[in-house]
Amino acid sequence: MLTSLTDLPLKKQAGERVTVLTAYDYPTARLLDEAGVDLLLVGDSLGMVVLGLPDTTGVTLDMMRHHTAAVRRGVKRVPVISDLPFHTYDTPEQALASARLLMEAGADAVKLEGGVAFIPQVRAIVQAGIPFVGHIGMLPQSVVLEGGYKKKGKTPAQAEQLIADALALDAAGACAMVLESVVAEVATEITRQVKATTIGIGAGPGTDAQVLVTPDLIGSFPWFRPPFAKARADVASEIQRAVKEWMTDVTAKPAP
Repeated sequence: MLTSLTDLPLKKQAGERVTVLTAYDYPTARLLDEAGVDLLLVGDSLGMVVLGLPDTTGVTLDMMRHHTAAVRRGVKRVPVISDLPFHTYDTPEQALASARLLMEAGADAVKLEGGVAFIPQVRAIVQAGIPFVGHIGMLPQSVVLEGGYKKKGKTPAQAEQLIADALALDAAGACAMVLESVVAEVATEITRQVKATTIGIGAGPGTDAQVLVTPDLIGSFPWFRPPFAKARADVASEIQRAVKEWMTDVTAKPAP
């Protein structure tokens, strides 16, 4: 299991797969850390699975700081990556200021969405000594602009752009990059070409690591689950069962 982001290149060279899960609170972070997960991501997906927002664009930097601090309090070993939310990295200066706030809250690395167009922001973060994780492919923060969640890399032009984005992030010093909803063959080719650890989600089995939103994995958010996520538990039903059992005990008439 990982204890530092500096172990990532060694894992890639050895062909050892890396496990990544999201965490948004103290108990989940502690449980995942104790379970031996390699990396935790405080994702802006918390907007939907924790706060009930329709997408990630409503998540603020203060929200991310709050949840990052909670996760940090729950871990002893696992490195924590924290998302820079929508419109908090429009310029290199803003990106660096936002990244520093997340690091102060307890992050070990920060992540932003985008490739070639955001290289000045990436360089500002990396040159300040802050570990950086990229994110290309389907970009949740662009879902409103794009009109939905769409698979990326289906055409030669899309595949070429994704590879260009990945190589640019790699050259700028990204230690890892998320490949979200990318055609499997393209994700595998990116993994082959970059030094950084690739973290796939809905991008096939050919990446260096796999990430899932933890509520999707444990079945605690039953109202939506992406097709690539296999629930390994049914926490939602267990919660309802326990509540109903308790309610029955409370409302039962006492014996005469």
